[in-house]
Amino acid sequence: MLNIMLLVLLVLIALWTALTPLLLRAAIGLALTSVVLTIIMFRFNAPYAAAFELSVCAGLIPVIFISVISLTHRLPLKEFLKRREDRLRRFWPLPLLLLAVAAGLFFVRIPLNITLPWPETIADVRVVLWEYRRTYLFGQLMVLLAGVFGVLVLFRGRNENER
Repeated sequence: MLNIMLLVLLVLIALWTALTPLLLRAAIGLALTSVVLTIIMFRFNAPYAAAFELSVCAGLIPVIFISVISLTHRLPLKEFLKRREDRLRRFWPLPLLLLAVAAGLFFVRIPLNITLPWPETIADVRVVLWEYRRTYLFGQLMVLLAGVFGVLVLFRGRNENER
């Protein structure tokens, strides 16, 4: 019964997080969602996944989001439209570049160990991550680099007197 209540609470908090119009409340809702998910993972006897969820998804990521939200400010509509037009002019070739990179990766076919079977007797997490699940680490690295790039772009666009 407690598991059902936790799952319902998880869905309600996740819906509130997705539907709230304020970014700060959404970041706090993300942290609350991760805390409830951590409790569920502990109850299902997944302590490593729960510890990772609590430390990264409920701790680190919301702190980064709240920090970035606190560094931003609302622009007047005229300036917002001007910046959007400028961005569209600068970044219009980006979708073409992404398609070219995707086509290049499709034709090169870098082996990422996607089709290896799951080993039955390996108990060491390091062996599983580095030998059998290298693709997941590649995806996580790309997400991390995208976040770092976003923060760098945010700081680069700020004036000297605003820092």
